[in-house]
Amino acid sequence: MADNVASLFRGTAAHSPSMAALARESDGVGPIDFCIPCNPYFPTPGMFDELAGRLREIITYYPSSADTITAELCSLLQLPPSCVAMGNGSTELITWIDHLLVRESLAIPVPTFGRWTDQPMETGKRVDMFPLMESNGFALDPAQYIEFIRARGTKVAVICNPNNPDGGFLSRRTVVNFMDQLQDLDLIVIDESFLEFADAENDPSVVEEAVLRPNVIVLRSLGKNFGLHGIRFGYLVANPALAGKIRSMLPKWNLNSFAETVVFMLKEHGAEYMESLHLVRRDRLDMARQLSALPGLTVYPSQGNFLFVRLPVGAEGTVVRDRLLAEHRILVRECGNKIGSSSRFLRLVVRPQTDVRRLVSGLEQVLYGSRRGVAVPELGTGNSYSSGTAAVDRLVSETNGAGIPGLAAQAAAMPSLPPAQTWPGPPPSQAPSGMPGLVPAPAPAAAAASMMPPQQPAVPMPMPMPMPMPTPAPQQQPMPAVAQMPGVAQMPGAAQMQPAQMQPAALMQPAQMQPAAQMQQMQQMQQAPMSPVPQAPSPALQAQARSMQPPRQAPAMPAMAPAPAAGLGQTGMPGLRNRGLTAAQVRGRTEPEPTPTPQPTGWPAAGAMYNQVG
Repeated sequence: MADNVASLFRGTAAHSPSMAALARESDGVGPIDFCIPCNPYFPTPGMFDELAGRLREIITYYPSSADTITAELCSLLQLPPSCVAMGNGSTELITWIDHLLVRESLAIPVPTFGRWTDQPMETGKRVDMFPLMESNGFALDPAQYIEFIRARGTKVAVICNPNNPDGGFLSRRTVVNFMDQLQDLDLIVIDESFLEFADAENDPSVVEEAVLRPNVIVLRSLGKNFGLHGIRFGYLVANPALAGKIRSMLPKWNLNSFAETVVFMLKEHGAEYMESLHLVRRDRLDMARQLSALPGLTVYPSQGNFLFVRLPVGAEGTVVRDRLLAEHRILVRECGNKIGSSSRFLRLVVRPQTDVRRLVSGLEQVLYGSRRGVAVPELGTGNSYSSGTAAVDRLVSETNGAGIPGLAAQAAAMPSLPPAQTWPGPPPSQAPSGMPGLVPAPAPAAAAASMMPPQQPAVPMPMPMPMPMPTPAPQQQPMPAVAQMPGVAQMPGAAQMQPAQMQPAALMQPAQMQPAAQMQQMQQMQQAPMSPVPQAPSPALQAQARSMQPPRQAPAMPAMAPAPAAGLGQTGMPGLRNRGLTAAQVRGRTEPEPTPTPQPTGWPAAGAMYNQVG
């Protein structure tokens, strides 16, 4: 297989080679699949045995009509058949949505599922791509996305929730608000193909809202949820007019006999299906912990059945992919051909723990050599990736995502600021919650600060407090502020404070200072040259200045790593090198951990099949 690996991937413009093609190149046995995002725990072995026993019957005869199969699925989901259209995979439904309902333009955040960008472009539509920023952990800001749609005049808007490939998640309330604000558009599509694997909240789907709105379609995938990509079946939910328009264009027998057999088997295996979702969620947490232990590897929070990871500095995704396949028989999804991504990123499907240990071992050998902890090569001129800046990459490499060494200690030594002085930027509660999870990416300010000359302090320190002079001194010229670097939020020093916020020298009584110390300080101030970077006061002077001011509560220092989302706990989790992340943060939760609920004994009804928390 080693000689043909590169050629196999060159022949697939938008995806990886099929498992059938890989098996043909390796004597009929495919690799361990970390590429195709399906459910490894469903169908159960007993269900596969039943399918195998009925194979001759299944492939010999015509299936029932799509209406018959749809009616059976709707009886399980307790949805009206008039609001549902089943297709030969979600791709068929996306194709008909584009042909029938997208007139001139479509907006979609990127990176995302490739058919949402490729299909409209193939039919001559304008595709307005809203970039998800790596610096923000690829989190979607709905308000900015709405502004983008309005500015572009887009007629159709799409959201994938969770998003593929990063697993980003929006709460149900957020999605409903998004639909409310864009109710004048021709169409809104909410692609919930991976929502069954989410556990961020109890009721994340907007299916019930879709059937009541004139311009909303919710797209669902059965192949991903049931671990049966080869069968090719999915469905959409919308109001009867929209669903009927799509349904009328579908072929009479667009669903095959395998799809019919599985749908009619489901009513007897609801408990097994719910258990499979619980196992995938458990494995996602364990897999994230194991991957986060690899030096320099960034793991992003995910609510899908996959994890989006950024490779260490110097690692090229195509090389890692090819070596994993050729040397370790492991197939991964390298994301260099996804719009908005690069070859620095892999999407890794959640698999059982035994397979994950083999993946981690393979990555260790490919990335670091035979020894654990071997340094990843520094950034060179020969690399072709295009994700972020060299400064950010070097900072992540040197500190493993922890930020500039010693900066927090320097900041902690700064004297308290007056209550009226605030830190630049949003308060911690407004920090984005979708930042890289297990190995946090550095903040932009920290990354840019790493490019400063070594002799220049990374944090501007306050000026020494002026001492009382024995004779009136001429009016002092204002201190020039430190030059603001582009994109760097400058910390407030004394040069930024207003005169009323600083302690006037006249309020300091000469009797409060020792004469010798006072004279020494005066001489130092007269001899010291003016510097564009303010210097820190001596510890003794800081203590003396604090004793002369009324007590006040110091504002919280800004954290080097992104602040967790509101409501998340701060307890550290074993295996994360004491980074203070909780299991909820690893899972990408936007709400506190819910109280576990008893597992249902039968097939969930009324759309609850994708709303149970494992």
